[in-house]
Amino acid sequence: MMRRLALVVPFAALTLALAGCGLHPLYSGGGSGAVAGGLTQIEVGPIEGKSGWLMSNALRDRLHAQASPRYRLEIKLDDQITGLGVNRDNSISRERRTLRARYQLVDLSNGSVLLDATAGSDAGIDAVNSEYATIAAEDTALERLSQIVADQIVARVATYVQRTAPEPR
Repeated sequence: MMRRLALVVPFAALTLALAGCGLHPLYSGGGSGAVAGGLTQIEVGPIEGKSGWLMSNALRDRLHAQASPRYRLEIKLDDQITGLGVNRDNSISRERRTLRARYQLVDLSNGSVLLDATAGSDAGIDAVNSEYATIAAEDTALERLSQIVADQIVARVATYVQRTAPEPR
């Protein structure tokens, strides 16, 4: 009994301490909450290239935009592959693919930029003797990086929406 009490008291103290720290769930209210509702009001502007197509799809999957958006995400991507490891025959044995996004959240009613930020990630790729396998690994890395960077963008935009949403009454 004493052991159970020893576990309950620290847990209760931790719960009380966290309740007063000002932390609030980002997606409180679920699909009908302020953040989820705010994200549905964002359209994704056109993004160039294959990486842009992947990024647009990843963002649309996360935002669930409505027919009449209030905001637009404008994104410029920088997608690079850099050789890192070199074999004795001067062929590359390892690559790094880097995907960086500069994004702006634009208010469609007046054209003002509400949020201007960057997101990015990178992935290591083994360059093997098969050119097909290396290209497939590069493409897989780009798909994975698009998902990671889209998650970063949506998290940052959701934080902005939460911060600027009117307080519930």
